[in-house]
Amino acid sequence: MFKQLGLIGCGLMGGSFALALKEAGLVDKVIGYSKSPTTTEKARQLGVIDQVAESALLAVSGADIVLLAVPVAATDATLRAIRHLVTPATLFMDVGSTKRDVVDAVRRVLKERAPAFVPAHPIAGKEQAGVQHADAQLYRDRQVILTPIAQTDAGLVDQARAVWTAVGAHVQVMTPEAHDAAFAAVSHLPHLLAFAYMAGLLQQKDSEQFLALAGPGFRDFTRIAASDPAIWRDILIANREEVIKQSERFRGALGVLEKALQDCHGESLEALIQGVSQARSHWRLSSGARHN
Repeated sequence: MFKQLGLIGCGLMGGSFALALKEAGLVDKVIGYSKSPTTTEKARQLGVIDQVAESALLAVSGADIVLLAVPVAATDATLRAIRHLVTPATLFMDVGSTKRDVVDAVRRVLKERAPAFVPAHPIAGKEQAGVQHADAQLYRDRQVILTPIAQTDAGLVDQARAVWTAVGAHVQVMTPEAHDAAFAAVSHLPHLLAFAYMAGLLQQKDSEQFLALAGPGFRDFTRIAASDPAIWRDILIANREEVIKQSERFRGALGVLEKALQDCHGESLEALIQGVSQARSHWRLSSGARHN
């Protein structure tokens, strides 16, 4: 389908995309660039990319598909570096976990070239970052959200859908605003809570003893607290308005549970727990293993 992928950011997400395209026979050649030359060279040695580019602009040169797999906060600078080669003949996408800031950068930097960019968010990842963990199967049976704006070329949206579908993903389309509101609720706030919970635990003098006694429930609840700090700093700041809205809703729900505890009202507490337990069980059964 494509002659050349220009990959900007040769880490886990970008590297996995390159491997997935190669495995599916969708691309002939991958040219990669990362801010760290060590990362790019490692990607070449691992066969993730075929050739190292000395700059983001050179990675784009000659490409008919480009993926920006950079931190959300680096989107603006990356677009400025490549905008002279952004044309309707090339499909441009990103993998950012927030979208309103991405589309704002697209409008601001690309201007009349904005139709060539299709914002995307693959709901996939691993606890281990780095190109050494890149996996051609990372996106299989995972959701990918496309968030085109009014200017986005409809033909390129169809092309983006076809690419992600071809590597095994399930594609949905929504507005950037709806995306950020939804993922504040189901992804960004859970990470914030995991970070806060661990911070609160570690501040206690007996924290080491508590951790030594922790079991599977603790492991499952805190798994995402081990996520990359720089990535989540950017995500939480970029989507802070929606995250704060969700945090306020959480505080309200927690307050209701705390009130039942303070009043030692077992029936109310059990009813609250039963409602959410049933909802969680229904979600698990209806959504399938790919969402767990």
